[in-house]
Amino acid sequence: MQSIRSFLLTAAGIAFTLMAFVFTASLGLALAGIVAVLMVGSAVSARLSPKPVRATARTEGPRMQREPRIWNDGRGTIIDL
Repeated sequence: MQSIRSFLLTAAGIAFTLMAFVFTASLGLALAGIVAVLMVGSAVSARLSPKPVRATARTEGPRMQREPRIWNDGRGTIIDL
């Protein structure tokens, strides 16, 4: 009787340990999947966003010693005289 009880408790302990391992592994895989989806979404979003376009102004005349720098940073046009 003692050996049967010992065997059943050992089997229950092993079963509980395996169940906890499977549960933890499934949570880890789910978390890794969520992080992968977020990373792919971030990469696609960055690729689809508009890129800043450099615009230049050409002026004629002797007064202009250096060319003004004009660029668009995506939020508006910046003119550096």
